[in-house]
Amino acid sequence: MAGAGSRTDDDYDYLFKVVIIGDSGVGKSNLLSRFTRNEFHLDSKSTIGVEFATRSIQHDGKIIKAQIWDTAGQERYRAITSAYYRGAVGALLVYDISKRLTFENVERWLKELRTHADPSIVVMLVGNKCDLKHLQACATEDAKAFAEQNNLAFIETSALDATNVDLAFETILIEIYRIVTRKTLEAGGGAVASAGGEKIVLGNAAAPPAKKGCC
Repeated sequence: MAGAGSRTDDDYDYLFKVVIIGDSGVGKSNLLSRFTRNEFHLDSKSTIGVEFATRSIQHDGKIIKAQIWDTAGQERYRAITSAYYRGAVGALLVYDISKRLTFENVERWLKELRTHADPSIVVMLVGNKCDLKHLQACATEDAKAFAEQNNLAFIETSALDATNVDLAFETILIEIYRIVTRKTLEAGGGAVASAGGEKIVLGNAAAPPAKKGCC
């Protein structure tokens, strides 16, 4: 599952909107920058404004472009609007393995996601900062159990050293792709629509009202 090579940024078969949610400080912005730009900023400040970035992967002979939205610091004020979730087909629900409270708050985030997002959204629980295993405050078994109870995928990552970051995003994108192609085949009884050159756009691909940083 390599990057999209020399093809242009507008050259894709599928475009999926994915949101990253969770408490402030769990590493959402660094997960975004690690996956889309292979960057990590130890002194990164809370995002201000709405930020998203894109990256494409190749799978099954198709180019899948992800438009990944960061909560942009709004989570500190519990002010995330329904517009943020609108059109999202995937979500990474992130907590910090070294801070138990961020895991305990995952249930509230999931409830909010279920309220505002499409019922069929693909959700992955992400225990970030696994480089801090020596400070782990939330047992992996607890997170796995929560994920199983709520029908979520689960992975532990580190934006700092890049552990499982690509795998997390690629896994959720491929799962969305599988669902979309299955639904397309069931609906049409034939080839997937994009095979004929038509782009499949899932999510709100329009630019947000404001953004910060390079995307």
